[in-house]
Amino acid sequence: MLRSRFYQAFVWPLLLLCASLVAAEQAEDPGRDGDEPASEIDKILEGHSAHGEVFNEGPRQKAYLMGGTGQVRFPISSKDPVVQKFFDQGLGQLYGFWYLEAERSFRHAASLDPDCAMTYWGAAMANRQNTDRAKGFIQEAVERRDNADQREKMYIDALDAYVKFDSKEKEKRNDAFTKSLENILLKYPDDLEAKALLALHLWESKSSSTSYIAANALLQDIFEVEPMHSAHHFRIHLWDRREPEMALGSAARCGQSSPSIAHMWHMPGHIYSRLHRYQDAVWQQEASARVDHAHMIHDQVMPDEIHNFAHNNEWLIRNLIHVGRVHDAVDLAKNMIELPRHPRYNTLAKNGSTSHGRRRLFQVLRTYELWEDLIDLADSSYLEPTDDENEQIKRLRYLGLAYFQKGNQEAGNAQIAELERRLETLKTEAETESSSEEAESEEAKKSATKAHKERQSKIEKLEKTINVLKGHKAIANQAFEEGYELIKGDGDVDPIYLAKVQWQAGHQDEAIKALRKNINSHKNEVQPLAVLAEILWLSDKKDECKTVLEDLRQISAQSDLDVPLFARLTPIAKELGYEEDWRVQYVAADDVGDRPPLDSLGPFRWHPSDAPEWQLTDAAGIPHSSAEFKGKPHVVIFYLGSGCLHCAEQLQAFAPRMADFQEAGLEMIAISTDDPKKLKESIDNYGEAALPIPLVSDEPLNVFKEFRVYDDFENQPLHGTFVIDGDGKIRWQDISYEPFMDPDFVLSEAKRLLSQDTSSDAD
Repeated sequence: MLRSRFYQAFVWPLLLLCASLVAAEQAEDPGRDGDEPASEIDKILEGHSAHGEVFNEGPRQKAYLMGGTGQVRFPISSKDPVVQKFFDQGLGQLYGFWYLEAERSFRHAASLDPDCAMTYWGAAMANRQNTDRAKGFIQEAVERRDNADQREKMYIDALDAYVKFDSKEKEKRNDAFTKSLENILLKYPDDLEAKALLALHLWESKSSSTSYIAANALLQDIFEVEPMHSAHHFRIHLWDRREPEMALGSAARCGQSSPSIAHMWHMPGHIYSRLHRYQDAVWQQEASARVDHAHMIHDQVMPDEIHNFAHNNEWLIRNLIHVGRVHDAVDLAKNMIELPRHPRYNTLAKNGSTSHGRRRLFQVLRTYELWEDLIDLADSSYLEPTDDENEQIKRLRYLGLAYFQKGNQEAGNAQIAELERRLETLKTEAETESSSEEAESEEAKKSATKAHKERQSKIEKLEKTINVLKGHKAIANQAFEEGYELIKGDGDVDPIYLAKVQWQAGHQDEAIKALRKNINSHKNEVQPLAVLAEILWLSDKKDECKTVLEDLRQISAQSDLDVPLFARLTPIAKELGYEEDWRVQYVAADDVGDRPPLDSLGPFRWHPSDAPEWQLTDAAGIPHSSAEFKGKPHVVIFYLGSGCLHCAEQLQAFAPRMADFQEAGLEMIAISTDDPKKLKESIDNYGEAALPIPLVSDEPLNVFKEFRVYDDFENQPLHGTFVIDGDGKIRWQDISYEPFMDPDFVLSEAKRLLSQDTSSDAD
């Protein structure tokens, strides 16, 4: 007992201190040779790369030749033809802004040929938005520069100079990189990739003097040699915000040039959206979503690890709203909220799937008057209360609107009362602050002033929100003029709804004029046209109604006629002589390229991957397996043995919370790299109380590899924490060079994920 107390009180903190000192030393010396024998203390830092901090982050599992990543022609100095294939794949992925997988391909190529300088150049290119990591990779390329030919040396020198520029010297840096790429082309005029990289750089670094015509001509040179080159992506970016028509040819070829890269399907959606061709935009963005979903499910990559994934899906939802695919818009928005959250890349505070999904779900429910759905979802994990004040005010506002629209005055008033309670609290805090305001220093005064401004901003927002809800209450009570006056000055009110209230208030001509103005600025969106058609019919302007309905029919092929707005149009359409299904069948335009069936690209929704099955033994030789967790949600911790102090620290954090996990219906087990004998040491060292987390041995590392908790490039295990549901699906994971140390987050996230019904996810 004394030994255990001494270990926990003195030895444990000392060893952790040693581990942190070694980590700091490694960070200062990232170039440590991977073949250099590790000291005993070095072994404490299990999961860290032998090559330093740059290699700690990023993908550490091997790549595979997936195909469909683009036509590139970039010969490199390597005797291994497989290295060339992975390099080409990485470059194609880089052209598609698929940076995570591009780095994986380049690192895989480097693992096959460690002396090939260009593989490290590729990894640096994949990290140009992360200068510190780019510097680390390009240094590896520079050290191997003598193994490269003259052309490759020019590429290496150009990027080396680029990353070494001070961040304040962007103009000089960009000019120097432009000239370096031009110098490559002057010496090697047939180098298509130098032209592609130059065109990309001209777009990324564009200024008022950048010639779009010249950049476009450079791209055209590429397409004359390789019509399906990935540089179609760059032409779309070039013209996206200026003359989108100029990129229609590339929009028809971009996804088809690199069908395995989701972002390449997404980018044509930019062009079609700018041109108000929303059905074509939806097709492209749905293709992108399906390709991303298929990749993530197949390769056990968590959503939002792909940086542009959420951007595509939220834009897809917007366009689904524009074409009236209401049920799919709701479905996908809910799926975005369902996705696993992670402190590094997907929380409500970050601009990822969680925040985008919640924003779009509110939008589609409001736009199409799905008030009952909004009320139900507000009582679920989809639109639950949050700790974010702004998000909570928004939730109360939408919920109040829904209750008033459904005629539930009592529930609507309750939302107003909650907002007023928050307002009074803030005002009391402001009064208390002003009465005791005697800041002693300038810094304290500045801090107090900032806090005062933030509080005043919150007070103003609450006051506006309360007034808007009182306006919705008045409208529900048919006091339309009063309601209109209360809501008309608020920028967050849907202008289509506002015009409808204006019409109800008796200002019919002004309302119709406002609707037509909105339609002119929102061309080919179905909701404004549908509302105008309804208003015209109710205004007894039947001929005008028929003209608007005819326009609506041409773009409504995919609209869901069972939602309230369109359902109200059905009897109107019948009286005007149309069939009950008044939509006109969609015919794809002839300038969109050859499109594969969407189902062949992947599922519409993301769903979790299957966890590998396993069977291992504990310190006493008793067998354990994944089968014993059938029907039981559980947490699996991959533990790098008794010599890993970070792992032991993780167990120390999770073990005391074991009862909380079990109360939530979650079991827990830790899979260790140790043999059974060393497992016993870990258990004995834990302390007086028995370690509540069962430990099992995976000394051969087979299960580590199955779960991808393994660095394939340096042949060592990594840290991993997983939440697995009762059906054996991986609902959440963290794989890293460091263990995940926040049991509260894991418990909270597990509860949220396991509360969801995913029975329909695998479509």
